[in-house]
Amino acid sequence: MIVILGAMDTEIAEFLSVMEGRETAQWQGIEEHRGMLDGHPVLVSKTGVGKVMAAMRAQHFIDRVGPKALLFTGLAGSLKRDIRIGDTVLGRDLVQHDLESAALGVPRGQIPFSDIRFVEPDAQLLDIAARYQPAEGRLHLGRICTGDQFITHRELASHAHLHDELDGDAVEMEGAAVALVCSLNGLPFLVARTISDMADGDAVADYEQILPRASLNSLAFVRHMLAGLAARA
Repeated sequence: MIVILGAMDTEIAEFLSVMEGRETAQWQGIEEHRGMLDGHPVLVSKTGVGKVMAAMRAQHFIDRVGPKALLFTGLAGSLKRDIRIGDTVLGRDLVQHDLESAALGVPRGQIPFSDIRFVEPDAQLLDIAARYQPAEGRLHLGRICTGDQFITHRELASHAHLHDELDGDAVEMEGAAVALVCSLNGLPFLVARTISDMADGDAVADYEQILPRASLNSLAFVRHMLAGLAARA
């Protein structure tokens, strides 16, 4: 079984519309859906927004389902001028941009008293994903920065670390947390994000406008991944 997660209902809506034999249960007040997608057994659920919610749900499914792989999809803001709204960013690695322990001499994003900083996805999943051709926009391989903040003014000095220290390509609120949970559990994972905004003063309006399209892009991407995994089985 492949676990497919998004932070919000709107990010998984299209999956539910095409799943066959769907069975729905609840855990901690959030629905989780099991069924078939293009002939492949999947579990689809939202996590809720933010690192804690996402990490909790990811560990729950790892313990309960024992999945073959975990795919996290949804939206992100762009941190680079050439990564535009509607583009897709594959996380070649992920980092917690709001994890800061400079007083301990630890680089931003690194977990103190460990060597964990940039978390890399499964190489085979990334190779399959790199062959995806979006219906609109471009595909980018980049660094996804995760933090419990909705970034709206990336140009502010308070957000300079996203560029200067981390050289981030996209920013969101769940990916690195899920990546870390999967990595520590030895579970293959991949995070793919549709760019919803430029992390600027128009971010909220742009984000709300693209929400309905994001789930469609996520569905097309996951279908590509399922077909690619089946071909290599």
